Amino acid sequence: MNVLLAGASGAIGVPLTRHLISAGHKVVGLSRTPNNHDALRALGAEMMVVDALDRDALLRAVDGLGADAVIHQLTALRKAPPRVRDDDPTSTLRVRGTSNLLDAAELVGARRFLVQSLIFGYGYGDHGTRKLTESDPFGRAQGGYADPVVAALESAEHQAFAAKEVGSIALRYGIFYGPNTFSALFVGMMRKRLLPIPRGGGGETCWVHVEDAAAATVAALERGTPGRAYNVVDEKPVSWRDFAWALADAFETPGPWEVPYPVLRLAAPYLAVMMASTLRVSNDRARRELEWTPSMPTYREGIRRMKNLPRQAA
Repeated sequence: MNVLLAGASGAIGVPLTRHLISAGHKVVGLSRTPNNHDALRALGAEMMVVDALDRDALLRAVDGLGADAVIHQLTALRKAPPRVRDDDPTSTLRVRGTSNLLDAAELVGARRFLVQSLIFGYGYGDHGTRKLTESDPFGRAQGGYADPVVAALESAEHQAFAAKEVGSIALRYGIFYGPNTFSALFVGMMRKRLLPIPRGGGGETCWVHVEDAAAATVAALERGTPGRAYNVVDEKPVSWRDFAWALADAFETPGPWEVPYPVLRLAAPYLAVMMASTLRVSNDRARRELEWTPSMPTYREGIRRMKNLPRQAA
């Protein structure tokens, strides 16, 4: 397929470009800055610099192109503030960016649209021991601090599924780890003794290595059912304490420091709400329908793989 990939230079965009090209697809990558463009071109991708939030500029850039599919992987997580704001850049990309990319998909004649979503759309808080599936309520306000994040995720999925001219699929990823993700941030913070976690270790949540997330995305492009969402997570939910200490042991850094939840909530309220949540999620649908299995079934295998990367990649 000819694929228009928005966010090609991001944390998942780079491995996704590699996976797409290895599977025989042609990639035109879009990003707001020229970061990683030389490396992506070396993989065989064509690259364009354009801001997807500027609808007119985006449509001018893709006018004349033809694509079978558009994949939305735009985030601004590198600039994520510790507090949820009305002008949160990633939420803006999920709301306005999705709308603009759907217009671009129509212009280029795409028949498939894949949108990045997150398991936290099921809601923050303690969901207990049951594993959530794609049939559980998604995108519902809970009257909590992170409701704007949930609303942005719901908006992205709703817009995608409402666009009848394309067959849309939502990928509800776990938290990414691997190069240029949360894990790199955590390692850097622990080296400086600056990573706080809630006293008691925090809740349990699901992660996925970016390489496995990329492989699942290609599987969804090729075998996914339009109108469906897929949970893309590994096999083992893990507490924030256990995940952070596994990183610390692997990269020989000091461990995280545990602080009372009210202190963490005061200093970094969004991080506190996320770390206090218990969210166990099933990947059964993705395994069954996409014929996808994570090559790193738990964080332990993924972190062992990360040990072989250059120090700055974490």
